[in-house]
Amino acid sequence: MESVMHHCHRKLPTLLSRTLFKTSKKRHLNLTIHAVPTVSSSSKPVIPTPLVSRLFQPSNLREGQDGGDLTCRSQRLMVQTGLIHPSNPGCFYYLPVALRSMEKLIRLIDEEMHAIGGQKVDMPALCSAELWKKSGRWELMGKEMFRLLDRHNGEYCLGPTHEEAVTELFASQTTISYKKLPLLLYQVTRKFRDEQKPKFGLLRGREFYMKDMYSFDINEEAALHTYNSVCQAYGRIFDRLDLKWVQVQADTGNIGGTLSHEFQLPADIGEDKLLVCGNCGYSANIETMEPGQAECSQCQTGKLTESRGIEVGHTFYLGTKYSQAFKALFVNASNVPAVAEMGCFGLGVTRILAASIEVMSTEDVIRWPGLIAPYQVCVLQPKKGSKAHEATQKAEELAQSLGNSLPNLRGEVVLDDRTQMTVGKRLKDAKILGYPFVVVVGQKALDDLASFEVICQQSGETLFLSKEGLVDLLSTVETI
Repeated sequence: MESVMHHCHRKLPTLLSRTLFKTSKKRHLNLTIHAVPTVSSSSKPVIPTPLVSRLFQPSNLREGQDGGDLTCRSQRLMVQTGLIHPSNPGCFYYLPVALRSMEKLIRLIDEEMHAIGGQKVDMPALCSAELWKKSGRWELMGKEMFRLLDRHNGEYCLGPTHEEAVTELFASQTTISYKKLPLLLYQVTRKFRDEQKPKFGLLRGREFYMKDMYSFDINEEAALHTYNSVCQAYGRIFDRLDLKWVQVQADTGNIGGTLSHEFQLPADIGEDKLLVCGNCGYSANIETMEPGQAECSQCQTGKLTESRGIEVGHTFYLGTKYSQAFKALFVNASNVPAVAEMGCFGLGVTRILAASIEVMSTEDVIRWPGLIAPYQVCVLQPKKGSKAHEATQKAEELAQSLGNSLPNLRGEVVLDDRTQMTVGKRLKDAKILGYPFVVVVGQKALDDLASFEVICQQSGETLFLSKEGLVDLLSTVETI
């Protein structure tokens, strides 16, 4: 048997060759041979240019249709342009284009959290009731928490926040040295809160993404230093997004602790009422102030004016509220077990996504923070059958070249290949979707000195540039 198999093995290449030859003769009229490009192992792979016609970005509202219960600008724009799709009250599908933006936001958050020593973890969404009962918050949270029983009648909840879980994790490590502190553990994950009246799309939902960080320090002084470090990192995140923000004194609520601040984006639609001093800049959530208080408690002379904001971040100095309950200990410099001092720090990832659209966009046009625009550049091909139709190939080559030759734009260029539509209609779509740069390839692209129309949507400028000029302009675009 072995010799027969060996004989067949030697004959197999010949048999296959003859079979393929016969097949090719029968089908020679339809056979197209594609050369396989040789790619150096050291070169970067060519990234195919995404085509607008292939993007799963369904439009859920058309011009003239009633927006129904779409109660704010960001919700309406995000549903209309196919960024999100409603699932059930307070829950949404995040569609591919929105997910690209959210992933960029998460990368930005990761950068800033790593810069201050944060270490990323992933904790279970399904949390035991025993943990929450140990901290005393099982009853305190009330109906805001999604609760369930398993088949053994064990009580659980879908985690709205993870103070108990992370403290229990720390407490399970019984030999942590003071030399390993501060320890900053964070995650970016789905959270669940049973909102009584979910509204405003991603601004107040029942299922959402949040970045939550928890710190463990050797004493109060060190914990407050960590607290300030995280607050500064939050400020850098919002600055890099070009968002106007304010840090306000806040109530500790059911999280607890002795110090708390909210990070707010000023907006008329905001649900939080803020008081801001026109003299020293002190600001606070109205919940923390005495009713009717008009004078600033910090400078004693300034007047407080009321405004509204969207909360996008919240920080807490917890002290030993949780670490004492869970016996979260470390070994101090005297080789004696001591209770860790804690802080917790939240950023609403999907809320930042929606809030940035809310505060930067017009009623009809999305404007993204540049760093988290889903795509940086949209190249428009000429309309099929138009005088400029011969420039179609130029548009394809330009999109491929920009997306692969500029390191900052790898994967950031999309080609609008819907050539059955007029350039004007596609320009309107591109404007609504908020691509920072739109490049129109028309008749002038066929000239000896080819040029392209470039619409810079953030500044409102329209430029006519050679390819070299276009490359120079786009090479300065910051991406993440």
